[in-house]
Order: sequence, then C-alpha cells, then structure tokens
Amino acid sequence: MEKVIAGYSVDVTEEGYLTNKDQWNKEIAEVIAKELGIDELTEGHWKVIEFLQKDFAETEKLPTIRRVKNVGGIATKELYQLYPEGPLLKATKIAGLSKPVSCV
Repeated sequence: MEKVIAGYSVDVTEEGYLTNKDQWNKEIAEVIAKELGIDELTEGHWKVIEFLQKDFAETEKLPTIRRVKNVGGIATKELYQLYPEGPLLKATKIAGLSKPVSCV
C-alpha cells in the first residue's frame, strides 16, 4: 500500500512500516516520529536509528533490545526513555525498517 509521508510517496504495510528501506530519508523519519508522539529526534534517537540501520544492513536481521544494548552500546533504560512504550516498535518504524517479529 502507498502512503505520502513528508511529501514522499512510499510503500508501507497496513501498520505503517516502510516495505522498501531505500525510500527512507530523515524527513520521513521526523514525520513518523511525530506521529508516534516523539516531537524531536535528538542525537540519542539518531544514534539508535543509525545502529538499527547499520546492524540490519550487516546481518539482514532486526536487532533485539539485548543486541542494541550489547553491540550498539545503548542502555536499555536509555532506549525506553528515548522511545517509550515499545522502543523497538517505534525505533524500527522511524528507521524505515520492518516490524520486529518479537513484537506483537
């Protein structure tokens, strides 16, 4: 299904996750963040987004919260502060990645 985000036409799932990560850009990320209740993407948010994208590109799998902590060096507590109520769901959506299988 197609949706216009930040003036860009992108392919998304019914839940709004991008299906083509090549359509992602920072403007789209900022609009999705606002839709999820995150008014501004700080340096901390971008650190998580960049780790998720880099790790996915290397492993072709979405990292778990444990991997974000152990490999990405981002404390679980910090992850929940940056992305409250479902940090991986929100962070992967903002990063233009698919919905984590571990999240229902």
